[in-house]
Amino acid sequence: MTTNQLMFAIFSAVIIIFSILTVTSRRILRAATFLLFVLVATGGMYFLLRFNFLAAIQLALYAGGIVVLIIFSILLTSHIADKLEAPGWKKVVPALVAVAFGAVITIATILQYQFPQEVMSGSERTDIHVIAKSLISTEKFGYALPFEVISILLLAAMVGAIILAKKRKD
Repeated sequence: MTTNQLMFAIFSAVIIIFSILTVTSRRILRAATFLLFVLVATGGMYFLLRFNFLAAIQLALYAGGIVVLIIFSILLTSHIADKLEAPGWKKVVPALVAVAFGAVITIATILQYQFPQEVMSGSERTDIHVIAKSLISTEKFGYALPFEVISILLLAAMVGAIILAKKRKD
């Protein structure tokens, strides 16, 4: 087993285990912490695949920013010691059916897809300067404006959720 295969197995195991712990944890702060481990391991997968830019975005934006925002919201709006109620069998059975259905579709799609064996040459790669310019551009194929609109929308949703959660306690 090569080092890459070993790291892939470790990252895969961490993602699977902590994903299950995220959705089955009855303590919301622990679920957010487990989500952080999933996002960091996903960033590790990107580094393993040599998608360094995506890995940096994954770690900085999702693991760094979004999880901190989620934890901040949890600390503002809920009691940390409270446990969520255990789901009844009426919720568990449909969830297991949906998981099995999704797994079957995913596995069937992966097995049917013909993965290309081509390797890109150095001339076909996208230059990092092109990526950076498209990220900060407000032109036709730029991402600055959609990013700002989505960030304002997320901020408004977070403030609204905090206000609603505070009103329910009072």
